[in-house]
Amino acid sequence: MKNKYVDLIEQSFEFPNEEFTVEDNELYWYGVPLMDLIKQYGTPLRVSYLPSIAKKIQRARRMFNVAMAKVDYNADYHYCYCTKSSHFSFVMEEVLKHGVHIETSSAFDINILESLFESGQLKPDTFVICNGFKRPHYVENIQNLINLGFENVVPVLDNKFELDLLLNEFEPQFKVGIRIASEEEPKFDFYTSRLGIRYNDIIPYYCEKIQNNPQVELKMLHFFINTGIKDTAYYWNELNKAVNLYCEMKKICPSLDSLNIGGGFPIQAHLDFVYDYDYMAEEIVAQIKAICTQNEVPEPHIFTEFGSYTVGESGAMLYSIVNQKQQNDRELWNMIDSSFMTTLPDTWAINQRYVFLAINNWDSEYQRVHLGGLTCDSEDFYNAEAHSNAVFLPTMKEDTEQYIGFFHMGAYQESLSGFGGIQHCLIPAPKVVVIDLDENGEYVTKLFAKEQSYKSMLKILGY
Repeated sequence: MKNKYVDLIEQSFEFPNEEFTVEDNELYWYGVPLMDLIKQYGTPLRVSYLPSIAKKIQRARRMFNVAMAKVDYNADYHYCYCTKSSHFSFVMEEVLKHGVHIETSSAFDINILESLFESGQLKPDTFVICNGFKRPHYVENIQNLINLGFENVVPVLDNKFELDLLLNEFEPQFKVGIRIASEEEPKFDFYTSRLGIRYNDIIPYYCEKIQNNPQVELKMLHFFINTGIKDTAYYWNELNKAVNLYCEMKKICPSLDSLNIGGGFPIQAHLDFVYDYDYMAEEIVAQIKAICTQNEVPEPHIFTEFGSYTVGESGAMLYSIVNQKQQNDRELWNMIDSSFMTTLPDTWAINQRYVFLAINNWDSEYQRVHLGGLTCDSEDFYNAEAHSNAVFLPTMKEDTEQYIGFFHMGAYQESLSGFGGIQHCLIPAPKVVVIDLDENGEYVTKLFAKEQSYKSMLKILGY
């Protein structure tokens, strides 16, 4: 009878795979022995594996370039990284190594770019796509970036008032984009996105405010689908509408040459995840090409804004099980040494699931458990995976440590949990370790941040 944890995983998924392997009953991630990390740094531990970022960038570029070659697409593809997914310096520095362009969301993003420019890591010909609702501080920082000599800053107008703010006491010529207020998914709480300018207003607005203004050049149309790039009638309908609007605009605006298809590729949230990335890239490019050909306008340069896709699969969160509680005849609770609400807030806020695996004891029998965090909040738990309404782990044995890992959680979790700030129930933020490869292809680790101290919390609280 195959009733060991390793049997459960191998029977349920294509396992081992390129990312996960098991040696001596312990899990390896991208070839990194996770138990060695735990022995060196302890838990809870947040890990970022930088080579994953490079791999994702290279894959997307290859897919879109191949797709363009197949249909003889006569324009370029530009990969942008959404800084809001992870602002950490080690992430930004890694993406910039690969010539990636940048998408920003708020004023302080620009301050980060200025710092990277001063250190020589950000080139002034990089496209900087400035999204988000623009308050005066954000506008001022955008203007400063243009004054620094950044020739490809493109503030994307989210509403009809932002252009006046950008023009106020500002003399240089600059490019702009216009964000289309797309329709939300039918099941969403409201019909039209709160972001952007509605379809029927875009052409009149261009004619009134931009067409005859020599200081401003319309460069880009931007549309964003909140649920990301998916093979659904909803997505293809919104893409079709956006491309047709581009064609209509191109006929009256020669400077318009770019379409930004915001909303990124999904990432793997469970081990049996299936998504045909190549097909989606090819279909997007083919549809844009066909609509432009039908309307007799040149194809636009395609910009994508990939945040979670870029950095999500580079992240892992490791915990130890500190205790097991039998709460009734059916429910076993394995208590972790941290909190889901403070380290993986999406599991609590939007019921997000992640790839979840035991780190050690793969040769033990398995049991169904619930996972509980350390806060006194009843919502601080994890008891189901994306593919199953259950969680299984090796059976707990006396005097044996059990460690677990959540993977592909490298996007948004630090910023949503308020990294370095006040955590729920004052549970400290965990250590952060960065993994990279040296010139010999061997992994090297670096401690980026220690576990948060009580002194830092008390200082924030005014003690």
